[in-house]
Amino acid sequence: MTERRLALGLMSGTSCDGIDAALIETDGRDFLRTGEALSRDYPPPFRQRLRAALRDEAAGQALAAELTDSHAEAVRALLEKARLAPADVAVIGFHGQTILHAPEQRRTVQIGDGARLARTVGIDVVNDFRSADVASGGEGAPFAPLYHRALAVGLEKPLAVLNLGGVGNVTWIGEDRDGAMRLLAFDTGPGNALIDDWAMLHTGVPVDRDGRLAGVGQADALRLGELLVNPYFARPAPKSLDRDAFDVSILRDLSAADGAATLVAFTAVTVARAAALFPEPVRRWLVTGGGRQNPTLMAELARRLDVPVSPVETVGWSGDHLEAQAFGYLAVRSLEGLPLSLPETTGVPRPMPGGQLHRRG
Repeated sequence: MTERRLALGLMSGTSCDGIDAALIETDGRDFLRTGEALSRDYPPPFRQRLRAALRDEAAGQALAAELTDSHAEAVRALLEKARLAPADVAVIGFHGQTILHAPEQRRTVQIGDGARLARTVGIDVVNDFRSADVASGGEGAPFAPLYHRALAVGLEKPLAVLNLGGVGNVTWIGEDRDGAMRLLAFDTGPGNALIDDWAMLHTGVPVDRDGRLAGVGQADALRLGELLVNPYFARPAPKSLDRDAFDVSILRDLSAADGAATLVAFTAVTVARAAALFPEPVRRWLVTGGGRQNPTLMAELARRLDVPVSPVETVGWSGDHLEAQAFGYLAVRSLEGLPLSLPETTGVPRPMPGGQLHRRG
């Protein structure tokens, strides 16, 4: 029997809103048992500085120590909540914050100091999950599909797991005749990032809470069509996007509500178009990430997809902490020397291990 380890996963996504932390016991293969989890928002001034540093590697690296220390505080808070000592946790999976994702240049940059975190909290840390994949010609994203596969044991297939973070990404999970699971994964297009940025610009609040702004607007069909004229959508999967891949300046003369409604439609249409790339149609969509908490966006998805669409909580998963759990799972796989990505999930030429281990000292 392979060794089961208690891991702690940390995720700071492309929405730049804060940190998710989650405990998971796993062997890095089929055994999963989830534990306590929490989320901590970044203070607004730090969030603004982090958002300003996207695509600026020097500015991002200047924030790395502060970001790492924020993650250390989240680790301590979760250990206290779970009544655990550092010695009880085998490894931390520390994703860090993506500030640049350009796989076509074989570059992806996640800030965060794994060695500093390991020293600070007294737990071994695995970080730098994506670099080996990108260096070998992969897309470097998405990286949660192997965890989705492990979670999906026993569920009816084919199914799609849609993560609506800052960028939208999907994992298609099917089965061969012998019951072996098949995967395809890729970024669908925008998730919440464009909607969040629009809300911040027009309301001063960094999210369209409960989809209220978009809910009273009307999508502009002409501008939606212009947004959809992008070579990304014609590319075969697997494929991935940077958070700021789309220019929404064409919406500038729309009202706040109509612009938000147009961006909601943009996200939903790109998800619906993604389904055309699946090897087989799915029986259902399970939605994770912050987007599942936007009723206007979820209603638009349900309108455009021809099968049931529901939050992952309907099958007992935690949509707030799924990605944090995934990086705890991947940290254990890294310790075992197992692949973190596959040709079907990132386009990497072969199953690719990865991650950098930092001992607690």
